[in-house]
Amino acid sequence: MKKNSISEFEMEKEEFKIKLKRGLGNTGSTSEEGPYLISPSVSHALPPLQPTAQVATPKVQTENPEPKTSNDLDICSPMIGTFYDSPSPDSPAYVEVGTRVNAETVVCIVEAMKVMNEIKAEKSGVITELLVENARPVEFGQALFKVKPN
Repeated sequence: MKKNSISEFEMEKEEFKIKLKRGLGNTGSTSEEGPYLISPSVSHALPPLQPTAQVATPKVQTENPEPKTSNDLDICSPMIGTFYDSPSPDSPAYVEVGTRVNAETVVCIVEAMKVMNEIKAEKSGVITELLVENARPVEFGQALFKVKPN
């Protein structure tokens, strides 16, 4: 948290809530410094996490395995989540290499916090490359597809 200048992190999911707070001096609110887990079934605070615990921070994809030599455009993920190439496991993929797309064409789903978000191409052209495997995590700004523009 210190490395990324995060002073507070809070997350709620179903029956539990976690709140991490990094001490910023004497705030007067508590004599102990550290994260606690609060749950309807737990009535006491847990001891502070070990110093080796780290909070995951999103990374924007900065590596490019091959130098870009074509005019292909990237369709990038607008959020962190899980990539799905079809609306259900039994359905065919939204797009494949060679599929012609326009700005309104749904190319995949990115699941974030149990919400299925349809991702549109936002470009016109032909899909030339699929860059992510089905059911894999993706980061904000990560390239999902390559498109040869019209």
